Amino acid sequence: MDADVIVVGAGLAGLVAAHELTSRGRRVALLDQENAANLGGQAFWSFGGLFLVDTPEQRRLGVKDSLDLAWNDWQGSAGFDRTEDEDSWAVRWARAYVEWAAGEKRSWLSGHGISFLPTVGWAERGDLRAGGHGNSVPRFHIAWGTGTGVVEPFVRYAQQAARDGLLTFHHRHRVDHLIVEDGTARGVRGTVLAEDDSPRGVASSREAAGEFELTAQAVIVTSGGIGGDHDIVRSHWPDRLGTPPAEMVTGVPAYVDGRMLGISADAGARLVNRDRMWHYTEGLRNWDPIWPGHGIRILPGPSSLWFDALGRRLPEPCLPGYDTLGTLRHLRTADGLAEHDHSWFILTQKIIEKEFALSGSEQNPDITAKDRAGFLRERVLGKGAPAPVDAFLRKGADFVTAPNLEQLVERMNGLTEKPLLDAALIRRQIEARDLQLANPYAKDAQVQGIRNARRYIGDRLGRVAAPHRILDPAAGPLIGVKLHILTRKTLGGIQTDLDSRALAADGTPVEGLYAAGEVAGFGGGGVHGYNALEGTFLGGCLFSGRAAGRDAARRTA
Repeated sequence: MDADVIVVGAGLAGLVAAHELTSRGRRVALLDQENAANLGGQAFWSFGGLFLVDTPEQRRLGVKDSLDLAWNDWQGSAGFDRTEDEDSWAVRWARAYVEWAAGEKRSWLSGHGISFLPTVGWAERGDLRAGGHGNSVPRFHIAWGTGTGVVEPFVRYAQQAARDGLLTFHHRHRVDHLIVEDGTARGVRGTVLAEDDSPRGVASSREAAGEFELTAQAVIVTSGGIGGDHDIVRSHWPDRLGTPPAEMVTGVPAYVDGRMLGISADAGARLVNRDRMWHYTEGLRNWDPIWPGHGIRILPGPSSLWFDALGRRLPEPCLPGYDTLGTLRHLRTADGLAEHDHSWFILTQKIIEKEFALSGSEQNPDITAKDRAGFLRERVLGKGAPAPVDAFLRKGADFVTAPNLEQLVERMNGLTEKPLLDAALIRRQIEARDLQLANPYAKDAQVQGIRNARRYIGDRLGRVAAPHRILDPAAGPLIGVKLHILTRKTLGGIQTDLDSRALAADGTPVEGLYAAGEVAGFGGGGVHGYNALEGTFLGGCLFSGRAAGRDAARRTA
C-alpha cells in the first residue's frame, strides 16, 4: 500500500488527523486539490474564535459559566428533532463536544502553543428566551494569531512529519472516487491537476494533467462544505428559510465546493441533515477581493439599527449579534422581501469606532501577527475605527456617510436599482428609538440589550458604545451600510460515530472510511443541529479530526 492512511483535504481537520496519525508512527498520504500555499484551508482565513466553557479568561472578567449552562444553551440552539434518525449521532457528538469545551479543550490547545486574548467575546446572544437559541454568557475566545495561528502548529507538524518520512504531500490531487473493496475503503482514485502557483485563496486552474490511484488501510475525508458553490447552496436551501437569495457574497474560497459529499455517498456513506446550513446576514462586498465574490462579515456590536430593504426596522430577536438564522429567516420570509437580497445598518461614527469588527485573519492583522502592543494601541487606546474597518468605510462599495438623515437615505437609495427607502419613515422609527434613551431603563428590546451588554466589562471597555441618540449630531456623521447574505458553513454532512467512522444507510460503519470537519457536519453529521453558538466551527474540526486520527491509528496498528 502507498500509505497506512490517506487523508483527503489539507484543511484544519485533515491536518489534525494527520498529526494524530504521524505522532503514532503511521504513514500518511495527505491529498488536496490546491497547491502548497493553501495548507490549512478555510480555517486559515477565520477570525480564530473558539467556544470554551468556564475558563480563567471568563472568570477574570466576572463571567460565571458551567457545563450545565453551556449544555442547556447548546440544546436550545440545536433544536434536535431527528433524534431517532439523522440526529441520533449528532446529539452524542454535541454532548461530547460541550464536555470537551468545558474540560480538556483549553489545556489541549495550550499544549499546541495556542493562547487567547484576555477579552472574551459574546457572540450569538440568542433569541431572548432562556431555553432558546444563543449564548447566555460570553464564550467566544479569540486565539492570538486568529485562524492562522490555530492552523500554524498543525502545518508545522505536517511539514516535520514529511521531513521524517511519515507524511507525503500530494498537492493538486483531486479525488474523484473512493475505492471500496468488499465493503472496506482501500484508497482513492482521481485527477492530477495542472501545476498552479496562484497565491493562497485565489481560484486555481482545473486543467487535468494526469490521473492517480493511491491505496491504504483507511481513508479520512476532511474536504469541507458547500459554501463556495451558490448553486449547491440554493439546491439545499430549506423551505423554513424562505426563498433562496438570487445574489449572495461568498465567505469561503472557490475550492469549498462540496464535491466529496457526493463521492462519499457513492462509496456507501450516509449523508444527513443536508437542509441545515449557516449563512450570515451582515456580509460586505470586499473592496480588495481574493477569491470570486469575496465577502467579509461584520462582527457587530448591539447598537446599529437594522432595517430591511423597504426601510422597516427589524423586530427582536433580529438584532445585531443576536440570532443569525432567525434574522436570515425574517429577511427571506417577511412580506415584500422575497425579491430583495439586502438589508441595512444605520449607525453613527461613534458606533463604528467602538463596535465594528471584521471577520477574517487578513482583516485583523494585529491579532494575526500576535502583536499585543499593536492590539492595545489600535483597539483600546486608539481613536477612530480600526484600520481595516476604516478602509471599508472609505473604499467599500456598501458604505455611505452623510451629515443628516435625509442625505444619508438619498445616498443609500443610490446603492440600489430603485429608491426603496423613505426618509420620513426611517426618521419616525429612529426618533422613537432615540426617545428611549432618556432613562436608564426602556421598553425597546435593543436598548435593553445595549444596557445589558455594558454590564459585562469586556463589552463596556472594548465592544459596546455608550448609549446615545442615533440622530445626535455630536455622534455623527451618520453611516449607512448595505448588507448582503454571505455564504459560509454546511451544518449537515456525512453521518459518523464518535470515532469519526463514516456510517452507512443501515447505521453500521463503512470499514476503513472516516469523515471529519465540515464534510461531517463538524461531527456526527450535524453536531450543531439547526443553530451554531459560534466558535464551534474551528473547534468541531479540531475535535472530529482528532477523533478520526486517533481511531484510524489504533485500527491500522
